[in-house]
Amino acid sequence: MKKSVALMFAAVFAVQCLTAQVAEGIKLLHYEKNKSAKEVLQKNYDANSKDPQAIYWLGQAFLAGNGIEVSKEDVAAAKALYQKGLQELGSDAWLLVGMGHVEIREGGDLNSAKQKFEQAITATTPTKGKNRGKPDAGILTAIGRANADGDSKMGDPLYGIEKLKQAGTLDLINPDIFIYMGISYQKMGGENGGEAVKAYTEAIARDPKNALAMFRIGLIYRSQNNEELFNQYFDNAKTADPAFPPVYYALYLYYSERDVTRAKGYLDQYVQSADKDSRNELYQADYLFRAGKYDESLAKAKELEAAVGLKAVPRLGVVYAYNYLRKGDSLSSKKYIEEFLATAPATEIQASDYKLGVEVLTKFPGNETVASSYIEKALLADTVKANRVALINAAADMFGKAKSYNAQLSWMKKGMELKGELTEFDHYKLTSSAFAAKAYDQVIEFAKPYMAAHPDKPQPYSFFKRATMANGTDTAVIISNLNYLDSVYATVDLEKHRKSIFLDEYFKINYYVNLFNEIKKRPDFKITTKGDRSPAVDEFLATCQKAIEVADKMLALYPTAGEENNKFAQDVKATIQKNIDYYSNPGAKGNASGAKTGS
Repeated sequence: MKKSVALMFAAVFAVQCLTAQVAEGIKLLHYEKNKSAKEVLQKNYDANSKDPQAIYWLGQAFLAGNGIEVSKEDVAAAKALYQKGLQELGSDAWLLVGMGHVEIREGGDLNSAKQKFEQAITATTPTKGKNRGKPDAGILTAIGRANADGDSKMGDPLYGIEKLKQAGTLDLINPDIFIYMGISYQKMGGENGGEAVKAYTEAIARDPKNALAMFRIGLIYRSQNNEELFNQYFDNAKTADPAFPPVYYALYLYYSERDVTRAKGYLDQYVQSADKDSRNELYQADYLFRAGKYDESLAKAKELEAAVGLKAVPRLGVVYAYNYLRKGDSLSSKKYIEEFLATAPATEIQASDYKLGVEVLTKFPGNETVASSYIEKALLADTVKANRVALINAAADMFGKAKSYNAQLSWMKKGMELKGELTEFDHYKLTSSAFAAKAYDQVIEFAKPYMAAHPDKPQPYSFFKRATMANGTDTAVIISNLNYLDSVYATVDLEKHRKSIFLDEYFKINYYVNLFNEIKKRPDFKITTKGDRSPAVDEFLATCQKAIEVADKMLALYPTAGEENNKFAQDVKATIQKNIDYYSNPGAKGNASGAKTGS
């Protein structure tokens, strides 16, 4: 149950002329109490409908949405409010910024929004007096806020940061300038996390009790799985303001998969401090599931659905899917998770929901393509490398359990490529999965770096040998692979692998013996009374010579005369040599049957 980033954009502007109601409404937005904020700011607007900032902040309450998503209806309400204000009051700077923010939310022409922002700056920049040429810091901050809002495809965070930096030099008190700056840096991508922390730290320097700035630093460290630091900053946020709801919800989410009892305490604190909302019942149903109380969780979910409807709380579908899956009803689980992923607003969907979809769909053969599309979407939803690797590996394991080995192998390869340096277990999983998928060429490909990285382990050699022998009937390719394997054996530890090399040579010599025996049976295998040989005889002799070379390798491995392997190689070599001698110079003997062959 993810809280929208948009909820973080309600920090309080230090504007002296704000009424008490506006200040209270902004504080409620800051606390993610959007419903209460709208009520307070609506009352203020009703009493001060000609006040540009009263209009601006009510519009911002609409643009904050319901706490999970910003709907088209929310954006339309803000737009109508700002348009009405512009018609009645003219081109007021606050209303221009508000309209520019609406255009960003609508996904419209960014240049048009920027024109409104620049117009607002010009309108509030004095041309005379001691502040001549200095834009209004509040307007600059509002512009930064507008560009910080939404996902990475909305607005221009670099443009917003530029305005916020300018605001920071003009207003030395307001911490919210740097909160929006931090959000903008995060919006630009994970590599800007350090700059975001610097911005939030500056906000704390300006306001040592700024729970929002502390909380957002904690979120950055949580995304890095740095439990010590994110707990430190979350604790700081709780100390700064024990009634700050977002920190309790974030802690509930984190510990709900690690310590259910501890998570329940955070959930209770969240419900106590947050707005009263039907979603709180959803969170209770989620907790009951995580506590293993599946029937109670389903009962709570059905009660909530009966009261407000599934459409009003889409994530009920996820609760249903989890519960039915754990109760063994995969069909019902599949129904709910597919409906949720197909119809829920994007802001409602978390990466873990797609993972659940994969877990469910892999129980039904033939759904590999859809399941893989879920993984792709999950990866777009989570940009943290460690989380992406974990997600890919989890998906690969699910495909493996479902015996969808080709899909498992495909995702495993992507995970390994993303991870970079592989552990011994990584090598083993990748190679063994390829073997299970009967992707023998890939087994051979994967076994080579496995052997190089872990030459002391027997598994890579075994996979390489087994895949080589199972990979079709092209003996020339088999022999080429065995030659490669034997070269590795000899380089790593000849003494340790002497017997393995000998067995590989045994395979080769048997192949050559069988081959030259087959050649000799061919009709074109002829020698005239004058001793002339057909091409088949030359082919026969060349094959015999290859067999001799193999026998010499076998003798080199076991040079001690009389030793069992030495005796075998000597006997085979002698038999082959008789064939070479006989057919190399048959003389007047004619096309006799020749020497006996075989090993």
